[in-house]
Amino acid sequence: MAETPPLHPAEDGATVGLFWVSADGVYVGAPATAPAPNVVLTAVGPRVTGPHPREWTWSDLVGLEITEVPTRSAPQRWATHAASFVAAALDAWVPSSPTEMTLSVIASDGTYQTPVYSSAAVAYSPREVALSRRLISHFTQGTATPAIMTEWWEQTRPAKVLRSREREAVLELWLARA
Repeated sequence: MAETPPLHPAEDGATVGLFWVSADGVYVGAPATAPAPNVVLTAVGPRVTGPHPREWTWSDLVGLEITEVPTRSAPQRWATHAASFVAAALDAWVPSSPTEMTLSVIASDGTYQTPVYSSAAVAYSPREVALSRRLISHFTQGTATPAIMTEWWEQTRPAKVLRSREREAVLELWLARA
């Protein structure tokens, strides 16, 4: 997947937890260019696009898990940001590909895995990951749908990149509505 980096224009969407929320929908991770797969969360269920498309309804799922999530504490994220800034200033910085995560769809007919790109600039906070996973469990349990995320996008359309505490607050808002 290294040849197909994700699209990540700030004006077209926002990273909130393990999701990319935009007018186009809710993605797990960052939206990627074809032929790389994308996982789109709809009110009906998750949909995988790309070379091996699949669809499920939420009621078909036993679980939805995201692993290999880049997670760092606030000091670690700040240190990585600072190192990147210094490397760029010294003209020694070479952009790397986004971190690849794995999404596992656990359905009654088996488990399906697909890679997805992290939408975090450096890494997610442990709290952001935990809140995201709680929200996903509400989807698979049928107590919420990704519609709460798209409604938020349509109402707010943030004009800037949200900081981790702001992303956590949005996740908490969604969980309160679940």
